[in-house]
Amino acid sequence: MFMQLTRWIDAFNEKIAGAVSWALLIAVIICTGNALVRYIFKMSSNSWLEIQWYLFAAVFLLASAHTLKRDEHVRIDVITSHFSKRTQVWIDLFGYLVFLLPVSLLILYYGIPFARYSLRSGEMSSSAGGLIVWPAKLLIPLGFALLILQGISEIIKRIAFLAGRIDGHEFAKHGSTPEQEIDAIKTANDLT
Repeated sequence: MFMQLTRWIDAFNEKIAGAVSWALLIAVIICTGNALVRYIFKMSSNSWLEIQWYLFAAVFLLASAHTLKRDEHVRIDVITSHFSKRTQVWIDLFGYLVFLLPVSLLILYYGIPFARYSLRSGEMSSSAGGLIVWPAKLLIPLGFALLILQGISEIIKRIAFLAGRIDGHEFAKHGSTPEQEIDAIKTANDLT
């Protein structure tokens, strides 16, 4: 039952990340268009700058759960990679239970009224020609709610691993190992 919940959460955050990836493309197009208009026609608009920030915030906040799922958040892999898989899982559990969930729940707790006030008041940017602010503020509780869900999924997977019910591939890092990254840097330096 719990593993089915983790599969649902993982699939949900995969879909969110896939949708949000389009926001990155849109942000790049807007940024490029805005820069061209600014340098060629010597005109600009605060709303175009703000929409770029909103899109970046959407990518950062809504895809952070997907990054957690792929085990690609910043961490000290150079040290932990020398530990056994079991020790690494205990470190992950400690981090999720002591840091990730409490901080995320605190931000969610304060983020909801923060976004609600902005929505109810129709808050607008203080910049001339700026946009409404509530969509950006709504991204904060939404992003942290997704992160909490993914944190719960990761905790369940780690506990299942420690209980011997799954192997480590359910939560294996999808990126390169520290050793692979160091080798890539050495290879790049050798080519130059």
